[in-house]
Amino acid sequence: MVPLTGFSAVGAAYAEHSGSARGRLRHDLVERRLRAELPASPVRILDVGCGNGEMTIRLAAAGHRVTGVDPDPRMLALTAGRLAALPELRERVELVEAGIDSPAFGRGAFDGVCCHGVLMYLDDPGEAVARPAGHVAPGGLLSILAKNRRAIGMREALSGDAAGAHRLIASGADSSPGNLGLETRGDTAEALDGLAAGHGLTPLPWQGVRIFHDHLDASWAPERAAYDAALALQWTASRRSPYRDIGRLVHTLARRPGRP
Repeated sequence: MVPLTGFSAVGAAYAEHSGSARGRLRHDLVERRLRAELPASPVRILDVGCGNGEMTIRLAAAGHRVTGVDPDPRMLALTAGRLAALPELRERVELVEAGIDSPAFGRGAFDGVCCHGVLMYLDDPGEAVARPAGHVAPGGLLSILAKNRRAIGMREALSGDAAGAHRLIASGADSSPGNLGLETRGDTAEALDGLAAGHGLTPLPWQGVRIFHDHLDASWAPERAAYDAALALQWTASRRSPYRDIGRLVHTLARRPGRP
């Protein structure tokens, strides 16, 4: 897998994807679930692997105090540039150059810890879940967004690449090309729930993300009403099997027992 410190090489492509309708579906679905699980009052949130700051900014706009962490200074610069245009959020956001294994953050220091779109670039999810889990305070939430191993081959099949889909499905592949052209690895929701439980957290119902629209390319640019209809469909299906099982991404959540 690609080292996260080299991710800035595709930073522009990531920003473009993040701003596309397909990318927006991901962010809207994940944000909606987080808002449903997080307290309405401001809490402390750690966004591990924050990239260009999309979720950091969204959560800060919701009133929370967010620490955005990324090992690549150029990705943090993208986030800082976006925050420069949002002066009302500056006091709520701290940006830190650090990796997922950084000991700089105390155990149990955050009411919410997000690790979105990181595990797919790592060979082993174990340590990548252990570190963020340790930062979750009593009553706090761990949010993991990963590539869905069970859906590998689905995008290729729906987009018309029958040969590519057959190769991936017949071989039981655990990785495939991602949105940015990089080979990325998948995880199952059950395995991620098991890792969270192993660190003392209680798994919550997981959701599938981008179930019906993942195979569409950047030319998919629906009008507002069509986008809203797509988002409503995705949200309704996101926690229902068998639909969630074929989502491109799995969004798992777990809560640490105890009072905040």
